Amino acid sequence: MMFIFAVFFILPLCFVVIVSFWDYNEYEMIPSFTTRGYYESFEGCLTKLPELCTMLATYVKTVKLCLIVWLFTFLIGFTVAYFLAFHVRSKTWQIALSLLCTIPFWTSNVIRMIAWIPLLGRNGLVNNGLIDLGITQQPVEWLLYSEFSICLALVHLFTFFMIVPIFNSMMRIDRRLLEAAYDAGASDWQTLWNIIIPLCKPGIVIGSIFVITIVMGDFITIGVMGGQQVAAAGKIIETRLNALQFPAAAANAVMLLGITFLIIVMLNRLVDIRKEL
Repeated sequence: MMFIFAVFFILPLCFVVIVSFWDYNEYEMIPSFTTRGYYESFEGCLTKLPELCTMLATYVKTVKLCLIVWLFTFLIGFTVAYFLAFHVRSKTWQIALSLLCTIPFWTSNVIRMIAWIPLLGRNGLVNNGLIDLGITQQPVEWLLYSEFSICLALVHLFTFFMIVPIFNSMMRIDRRLLEAAYDAGASDWQTLWNIIIPLCKPGIVIGSIFVITIVMGDFITIGVMGGQQVAAAGKIIETRLNALQFPAAAANAVMLLGITFLIIVMLNRLVDIRKEL
């Protein structure tokens, strides 16, 4: 198992780190040590303070999008998992409804993204409905090719990754604890806040790690739903690769990995996942 982990994870990661310190020109990589891939990314940042340079602003926007998506996937995922775990009494219905949540995954992510375009476009169903209802006189521009459409698509794509671990944690809660809380006079909100949420921390953290790691590196959804107009860390790497600047792309990938790793470490401080699994 460790051999497989080393070959398919550690070794490729080491190659990425090594290449990030190589030099390059317009058509080839030069295997000589340099930090060019790193300092060129943030060149001129110090001269623009207190304003953020383009690269820092892009990373800040990526983290902001990630946090927004995480918030909505958590709220939706926790609500769905809570309903399945505590309001659906039949095991058969729990399994059936859980499988129902997987139906969107029977199709490609690209197809599910493209499906939003006829709904959110200038002549889409949403804009036509708003105009017919008299809410607006002209199509709403920010519904598509904006940060709103990106967050909407990402929430749609990845909420399932939050539902499953939270639902698994809720199913492991001893129901006698809930009965004892109600017998002691606790309200539904007190039981939720003092018993269910603390006992669901492992599932919340695992789901958060899934969502954050995927969203931080995403560039396809951001490109399609943002109309290639919204910058993100993943888009920077894609642009570098298209320009054949592989060391610079590797340097940006290492920086993105470092930011994601720090977020995961902070989440792991909330609960020791290894002890809870």
